[in-house]
Amino acid sequence: MEQMTLTAPQACEETGIRRGLLEDLALKILYLNGEMTLPELSEHMCLGLGAIEEIFQFFRKQQLCEVRGMTRGAHRIAATAEGKLRAVDLLTLSQYAGSAPVSLSDYTARVHAQGVLQTQVQQDDVFRAFSSMVLDKELISRIGTAVVSNSSIFLYGPPGAGKTTLACYIPEIYNDKVWIPHAVEVDNQIIAVYDAGVHRRSNAVPEEEFDTRWVLCERPRVLAGGELCAEMLDLQYSAANRYYTAPLQMKANNGVLILDDFGRQRMRPDELLNRWMTPLDRRIDFLSLPGGKKFEIPFDLFVVFSTNLDPRELADEAFLRRIPNKIKVNHATPEEFQQILQNYCSARGIEWEPGVPEEAARFIREEMKQPLSQNLPKDLINQVTWAAAYQGESPRLTAEAIKLACRNYFLPVEN
Repeated sequence: MEQMTLTAPQACEETGIRRGLLEDLALKILYLNGEMTLPELSEHMCLGLGAIEEIFQFFRKQQLCEVRGMTRGAHRIAATAEGKLRAVDLLTLSQYAGSAPVSLSDYTARVHAQGVLQTQVQQDDVFRAFSSMVLDKELISRIGTAVVSNSSIFLYGPPGAGKTTLACYIPEIYNDKVWIPHAVEVDNQIIAVYDAGVHRRSNAVPEEEFDTRWVLCERPRVLAGGELCAEMLDLQYSAANRYYTAPLQMKANNGVLILDDFGRQRMRPDELLNRWMTPLDRRIDFLSLPGGKKFEIPFDLFVVFSTNLDPRELADEAFLRRIPNKIKVNHATPEEFQQILQNYCSARGIEWEPGVPEEAARFIREEMKQPLSQNLPKDLINQVTWAAAYQGESPRLTAEAIKLACRNYFLPVEN
């Protein structure tokens, strides 16, 4: 997809946001910061100086700010006593004091323009994304086919088979960038969307001056596990801050949403599935504001359901039909296990004696009676490293070291 740019708004009317809301936001920011130059206010609100000049002139007319001097040719202003009183009143309603929001219509248009449906996924992209993992080529091909569908996927199989790791690598397939807004305005309510804990800011710098109300990011990857509850799929209201943050699926728009350990969440599987029947079908979702006002947002994301339970026990046929890709992820073969073990040793700078990876696979299967889970090499190497540290030695993978690690790690098999 061709990289898009966004022109910075130079006037309030170009933002698509009611000027009164921008003025209220500016007054709160000015009050909280004490004293600011117009360029500083412009940078904080992510608006052009032309728009800030409009707001400044309104403040002067209403005697909400006063000029304290000039700094490098720019007015330095502060809130007047009347401005401070008004700012305090505004903060009791909402303590949001960040970037100016974008309009819901602009957000919707942007999500559609850079949707996952617009991306072209090639075989090389898929193999590159999973190059650090030891996977069967058929499995990689099936995952690639699922991603091309731009819909959803069920990854299921036994615990420890690497389903979560696989899911987390899926966003790496995409090699383009998307714009994520700091916030969206709906019916005079500001909803924070950009989340530094979720969105990975891109290092690429747009060629021309751009609208900094948007952040150029890698395609999102949002992971939710057993902590998922129904409330997390609706607008999140902070009683302390008095404003909303976007739900998981809105933060994941234009990217990947991973529902890990599906079936073990705080909400029942059928609740979640019923909640998302319409979004998965129609690619839209509905959220509610106070008073029951509903509004529509795009549901443009690739959903990954990951579970070690039988999907047929979690959902009925009607819902399973809406998830067109169902891929079982099995434990590693002996050859795959040995390669994963060697890769971890190499990454950690740990030498191994000839034949030890093969002996490790045999010992785990035949004597410990355990499957060759993909997570085992990392856990066993940790055990070897801890034992060496206790002995005051450098870690080295020997047959004795791996057997000791296995005895520490596994519960004894009951006869």
